Amino acid sequence: MTGTVAHDPAPATGGLPGRPLIVTEDADLLDDLLRLCAAAGATPEVHHGVPDHGGGWVAAPLVLVGDDAARRLRGAARRRGVVLVGRDQDDSGVWRRAVQIGADHVLMLPDGEQWLVDRIADVAEGVGRPALTVGVVGGRGGAGASTLACALAVTAAREGLRTLLVDADPLGGGLDVLLGGESAEGLRWPAFAASRGRVGGGALEESLPRLHSLRVLSWDRGDCVAVPAQAVRAVLAAARRRGGTVVVDLPRRLDDGVAEALAQLDLALLVVPAELRAVAAAGRVASALGMVVGDLRVAVRGPYAPGLDDREVARLLGLPLAGEVPVEPALQRAHGTAKPPAATGRGPLARFCTAFWEQALAETGGPR
Repeated sequence: MTGTVAHDPAPATGGLPGRPLIVTEDADLLDDLLRLCAAAGATPEVHHGVPDHGGGWVAAPLVLVGDDAARRLRGAARRRGVVLVGRDQDDSGVWRRAVQIGADHVLMLPDGEQWLVDRIADVAEGVGRPALTVGVVGGRGGAGASTLACALAVTAAREGLRTLLVDADPLGGGLDVLLGGESAEGLRWPAFAASRGRVGGGALEESLPRLHSLRVLSWDRGDCVAVPAQAVRAVLAAARRRGGTVVVDLPRRLDDGVAEALAQLDLALLVVPAELRAVAAAGRVASALGMVVGDLRVAVRGPYAPGLDDREVARLLGLPLAGEVPVEPALQRAHGTAKPPAATGRGPLARFCTAFWEQALAETGGPR
């Protein structure tokens, strides 16, 4: 069980990791809290009361106070990020003691263990603003969505942003191939199929292939064509906690795993060739995506059929126009080329991607 006391939220750590502070004399409770800290990858500081001179009490990004120690902390300086931890579900006095020490949350073990592990792990990772997460999906087959996803990721990395490119389409041939890194060392999606709880953001990043200054999560050449929805949720949540940008290449078909990916997007681009059959197909895809994605925009790819232009395509689909995806050889490359799309930073495609990130980052408050 967890509960919230009406206080301001805990201070952000500014992207820097910190050590949680544990205050308790209850040996059994201390053992449990140390175990949960270990599960979250954090090494805590432990005291029986307020640390001398108050340094640790003030500086720790998170303070876990055993219910046995609450009375000893009544005179401590008020601060945010204090969690009062107990075991007695029927003790109504715990809320009064939480208010007396200025706690933000009351947590009862063992029910609240997962919540507490997640909170401690956030501290250990130095969680700041989540990554700007963009999905790219084709309005029909062969629309060029995978190439655009790669170009967006390469551009973000070239601009100095921490970038993760996620291949959510197991039948798409592999984005690592498109980036020329199919033999690069690192984990692929099947390695995360058993993930259920929290995945460490730092550990995820370090485990993936590094190609063209970005990390790539793609598929191997085995028979696995899906991972459970819980694994998709855990992996993408870990990726977002690292900040920067996450680009997700999505299939047109929807299943539970794809729905989990869609739910974590800040915005999605629907890539639509400017021809009537493609617009009709894209309309069906847009209807499905619109039930999950709050910000869906259309990126139109020429050449244009008679009577169509990018604004008309957007009007027919009833979607905001993200722009015209330029027609250039990079969009028609075969997989396995040495240079990925937009790698040089020159040309129409690179300019489109740069303009997209400038606008998207401005709308969301700048780099994360």
